[in-house]
Amino acid sequence: MISVTESAAEKAIALINSNDTESNLGLRMQVVGGGCSGFQYNLEFGTAKNTDKVFEFHGLKVFIDPRSTLYLAGSVLDYNDGLMDSGFKITNPNAKNTCGCGESFNV
Repeated sequence: MISVTESAAEKAIALINSNDTESNLGLRMQVVGGGCSGFQYNLEFGTAKNTDKVFEFHGLKVFIDPRSTLYLAGSVLDYNDGLMDSGFKITNPNAKNTCGCGESFNV
């Protein structure tokens, strides 16, 4: 199971509403191969696929494919809106190492 903070859900919902009025859109969280540490996160807006696990946090639908669910278990998606550091951030307890920029990880 993952969790999404209220600030991350609010920001994602605002972005969805500003780009599209389709009510079944949500946030797809995915782990894909790549980056300098082996895996990287992919966040995008879309609809659920047949095999996705669907979660809802603070009114935000989150879709995760079965393979990514294994890598994201226990992770927290947050959003920070600071001057020096703004954007979505995933804190993943399964990541053993991350690269210097924090965009990729390995398990």
